[in-house]
Amino acid sequence: MPSASATRLAALRALLKQNGLDGLIIPHSDEFLGEYTPACADRLAWLTGFTGSAGMALVLAESAAVFSDGRYITQMDQQVDSTCWERQHIHQTPPPAWLARKAPAHARIGYDPRIMSSAELRPFTHLSGIELVPTAENLTDALWADRPAFPAAPASIHPLVYAGESSHDKRTRLGHALAEAGQAAAVLSDSASIAWLLNIRGTDLPCTPVVLAFAVLHADASVDLFIQASKIPADVREWLGTDVRVHEPDTMETILATLAGKTVGVDPASNAIWFTEVLRRHSAIVQESPDPCLLPKARKNATEQEGARKAHLKDGVALCRFLHWLSTEDARGTTELQAASKLDSFRAEGADYRGESFPAISGAGPNGAVIHYRVTPESDRPLNADEVYLIDSGGQYPEGTTDVTRTVWTGPNTPPARLKETFTRVLKGNLRLGRARFPTGTTGHALDALARYDLWQVGLDYDHGTGHGVGSFLSVHEGPARIAKTPSAIVLQDGMILSNEPGYYEPGAYGIRLETLVLVRESAGENRPGHVFETLTLAPFDRNLIDPALLGEEDAQVLDAYHAQIMAHIGPHLPSDARNWLKTACAPLNRA
Repeated sequence: MPSASATRLAALRALLKQNGLDGLIIPHSDEFLGEYTPACADRLAWLTGFTGSAGMALVLAESAAVFSDGRYITQMDQQVDSTCWERQHIHQTPPPAWLARKAPAHARIGYDPRIMSSAELRPFTHLSGIELVPTAENLTDALWADRPAFPAAPASIHPLVYAGESSHDKRTRLGHALAEAGQAAAVLSDSASIAWLLNIRGTDLPCTPVVLAFAVLHADASVDLFIQASKIPADVREWLGTDVRVHEPDTMETILATLAGKTVGVDPASNAIWFTEVLRRHSAIVQESPDPCLLPKARKNATEQEGARKAHLKDGVALCRFLHWLSTEDARGTTELQAASKLDSFRAEGADYRGESFPAISGAGPNGAVIHYRVTPESDRPLNADEVYLIDSGGQYPEGTTDVTRTVWTGPNTPPARLKETFTRVLKGNLRLGRARFPTGTTGHALDALARYDLWQVGLDYDHGTGHGVGSFLSVHEGPARIAKTPSAIVLQDGMILSNEPGYYEPGAYGIRLETLVLVRESAGENRPGHVFETLTLAPFDRNLIDPALLGEEDAQVLDAYHAQIMAHIGPHLPSDARNWLKTACAPLNRA
């Protein structure tokens, strides 16, 4: 019997033929082009079975492929039916290259201009002998009979005590920047940008507190907001003020038409091609430029920085309680799902916890080697004795967003020497990057090798970035800054919060990832200018997996100081048994 994916693929091919198309591009993104999508827009998962947060599918009459990055290669192997789909590493085999090799001559390849950006489509436009055809409707949706409804929950206010700057001031500041760039307005599709700009939040996406909406920011600081009126209750309407005009989404083209003859900023990466097409059809002048909210949103103000510290204190208490519980007899026989649920329950006992910032990656033994493993009732396995357990999780608090990974040894016996060596090399990478001092103007790309250096010395590496930006009670993955092998022009600036997460993954055996969040700030107390990282995360590293001799004296001193900080901040908030455990976990390393 064919799989659901095979049946859906056959139906899609029939629909392509009816529409005179030889193929179709299916991105992971929805109309808002975000990393995370509501259930009603998870088209890639519906068609292929692949549930990762990054990817693409290409469908031709005789072949089809699913593409994703190194985080999801093992997951694709598990989820995608290999009898009807090829599974490709998106960097080793880019989708345009695959299409150029597989498509017939003079192929007509369809795409939905409402869910693809210019940046995403552009590499396909250079293919010789292929015609790209915008479709009038989404062909996947035409087959999706039981497609869920669009989220209906209302928006909510994000108070100034957490935001630190009024929407009016943000809009005025960004409006001036638009005017200086010669733009009358800018289109916003990123719901996180809109949430930040208007100081509102919502529950339209799991784990990411936004409402799904579009907006146009004008140089006069006013905003046209496109969202169902039912999602804006009276208190939010008053909070937005008269300079924010609320429109139903189906009026968007009418409003965009009023920009005729004006220069409008459109981010080619975060806005769908549809916006450019509509604006040009109505004689507006489209100027490609970054989302004006991206950098201001990434540079947390003083209130947001202090909020991040408070959020990590709350989160650290929960995580330390969890790590203590994991060491007790009560945790014996627990499974991956039960462990993730236990950590979530500890977080929920704290003040103002608003839920996970992403579904926890709870991987024991070989499951930990799946970089973005998603435990299910079918894959759930116990945390067996003498193996590695990786828990990557985070919380949403009104003060901030957290993301932390710890890797622990379940015991009771001593870990193998090679495992301790590898863990220690990953730890050295985390500590080396965390204590880096760097000059103004440095990009994350310039620092990436610091985290990988000790792994490289023995021929090891990891196939994911070292650091991503993190929002302030927003998305756990936030641009535009990153720390990665891939070059980036984005400079690390004061107030940015990024992850520091080197790792190593032994397929079929275990995974190691050690993640802390760091805040970029100016170095103090010296005449020479520069920047440093302030580590926000407060949770100890498992000393059972550390080789002190390999760690070395300098890194041991840094680790001891970090653990002392954890004990000072977290210890007073723990019950006595957990506090005693933490005292041992944070004790200075034995250098003997």
